[in-house]
Amino acid sequence: MTSSQYLNAVEITPQPPAEADNNRLIVLLHGWGANAQDVAGLIQAINMISAPTRALLPDAPFEHGMVPGGLAWYGFPANYDFRRPHDFEAQADLQQSRQRLRDWMTSLPEKTGIPLEKTIMGGFSQGAAMTLDVGPQLPLAAMLVLSGYSHAPITACITPRPVLLIHGHQDPVVPLAKALETKVQLERQGLPVTYKTFDMGHEVSLEALKVASEFCTSVV
Repeated sequence: MTSSQYLNAVEITPQPPAEADNNRLIVLLHGWGANAQDVAGLIQAINMISAPTRALLPDAPFEHGMVPGGLAWYGFPANYDFRRPHDFEAQADLQQSRQRLRDWMTSLPEKTGIPLEKTIMGGFSQGAAMTLDVGPQLPLAAMLVLSGYSHAPITACITPRPVLLIHGHQDPVVPLAKALETKVQLERQGLPVTYKTFDMGHEVSLEALKVASEFCTSVV
């Protein structure tokens, strides 16, 4: 576990380090009620499929409250089902997470020696929402959205970058319609968006991981 003044993070460095692709970095954000360790397996699977890559997995700053060891980037209103509007922008916890994540991301080039232009930022579920929130403000190599959604209108990306959207047809948590909304918002910016759906629920299947691995290998 590494720490910074902004966020704690798990670092994954392929062994032996000489085998790692040190010219790129993947940052992957976990979802609501999870933590960095929960997405470590996704990175390990990606590294098994493609060229091993360094990765940093930050922990969200807030305790979940209902899940022991679980964390959250921000809270949801009671009985929220993604089908009714909610002003997440008004929430102080989202504003705090946004600032801390942005500051942490901008500190990475100095810490890792890898520029943001060679960094892929992605996330699962709420982590994907945070990627779509903070990522456009950074000169990233690419963005990876796994079973995600946008909790607010997506701001214009400061640099062009490819985006991979992956979602499950049977997702019982985040409706498929939310992925389609995200796709439309990004395409309106003229970004190259790859949209893939799979026969899965609120998860990332092996087939989806293979697509994500190929995407990460191709963009940097």
